[in-house]
Amino acid sequence: MIPALSLSVQYAVDAPLLPRWRLRRWVARALGAARDDGLLDFHGAQISLRVVGQAEGRRLNHAYRGRDYATNVLTFEYGVGPDAVARGDIVLCLPVLNREAREQRKPPLDHAAHLTIHGTLHALGYDHIRARDARRMETLETRVLGDMGIADPYAPR
Repeated sequence: MIPALSLSVQYAVDAPLLPRWRLRRWVARALGAARDDGLLDFHGAQISLRVVGQAEGRRLNHAYRGRDYATNVLTFEYGVGPDAVARGDIVLCLPVLNREAREQRKPPLDHAAHLTIHGTLHALGYDHIRARDARRMETLETRVLGDMGIADPYAPR
């Protein structure tokens, strides 16, 4: 069962391949996988997802992570409230996403799906700092993507 989802999508740049319905589908799939995984007890999620350009991506990454470059996805996790709703913000930097897809010879939509799912899992408290946690997160990502017919992004190329 997929937890209830309140999703706000903001576009700072034109992103015709990333309509709200598509982003919502990817976020919902990640929520369902996380719910099944059982790491976190939550009944719903309130997520804001913003699609940005290079300058805003760089500015946010510098302000919040101290890194002076635009990153592909930036996530802010706010935890699960007493109402059992997980909250978080996800920022996708479209130029970085597109550049990485070209460099990795992946369809841009496959890479966008991966980054959206990755960001959603971060918003739910998953991380990849320790090897064990990374394996858990990557396994979930790979399973969700595989269910969508998308190749394992972590497989050697």
